[in-house]
Amino acid sequence: MADRKIVDARGSFCPGPLMELIAAMKTIEVGDELEVLSTDKGSATDIPEWINKVKHEYVGTTEEAGIWHVVVRKMK
Repeated sequence: MADRKIVDARGSFCPGPLMELIAAMKTIEVGDELEVLSTDKGSATDIPEWINKVKHEYVGTTEEAGIWHVVVRKMK
């Protein structure tokens, strides 16, 4: 099981959660996962679009009590 780091971007609005994700991607190893917590619904579409564009792996998105959990895996 890969390590998973949490990026808590709750209360931040686009492009804040994506910027926090990009910064955090630089701190993890290839194969590790990041889970972004966001209260901005736009993150559920913005983050997967960016992940696909830069060729990392989009793992999935869930929403619980108004908090979006977007999980990505670093691939390079």
